[in-house]
Amino acid sequence: MILLIILSIITIIFFLYAILPSRYFKYIYKKNRREKDKTIYLTFDDGPSEHTNKLLDVLKKYNIKASFFCVANFAKQYPDTIERMSKEKHLICLHSLKHENAYLMSPFKTSNDFSKSLDIMNSLNQKVVYYRPPWGDLNIATLYNLKKHNLKLVLWHVMAEDWESKTSIFEIEVKLLKRIQGSDIICLHDGRGAPNAPLRTIEALDKVIPILLRKGYKFETVDKYYEK
Repeated sequence: MILLIILSIITIIFFLYAILPSRYFKYIYKKNRREKDKTIYLTFDDGPSEHTNKLLDVLKKYNIKASFFCVANFAKQYPDTIERMSKEKHLICLHSLKHENAYLMSPFKTSNDFSKSLDIMNSLNQKVVYYRPPWGDLNIATLYNLKKHNLKLVLWHVMAEDWESKTSIFEIEVKLLKRIQGSDIICLHDGRGAPNAPLRTIEALDKVIPILLRKGYKFETVDKYYEK
């Protein structure tokens, strides 16, 4: 009986600490999906990686600016890529220190994650303002640190499961063209995932972007989303 009570208390604490805030903000993003216009916000998680420069080439080809939610430890490994992003006027954002799930992070570890991440980004001459937690999961300490460091939380409206090994280039194309509406924040990936998954995403985008442009869509970075 005592063990059951202890487990129940732990479950309640865990629910309030991580599950409730994660579900709440994901729900808010879906509920407050903006009225459609012709603007799309491309965002990329989990990079930079060895594939990111190829993605930047595609974006440059179509004169499109995007937002990159960088894992700080990866950014440290690819300083030249971060510099190129900055020079080409993409928005550089934060996606944690090393992509750990907030469900498994104590308040101390969460705070340490933010501090070390921001130190790395500052060392790369990047003053980040926007933050997306890995998997979109957060905890109470995440919210505290967002306020402490004056960061804005960014989630998404559309994904294409582009990180999965079973997702083909064609499937990414179809999902994007079927799911995207104006004013949507699109979450794709330029790192991690299945082997070579970012290459499939890049190839799919090279086919999808011109279609969206012909339909009259324009592309902006997520800071413009919050300025509206």
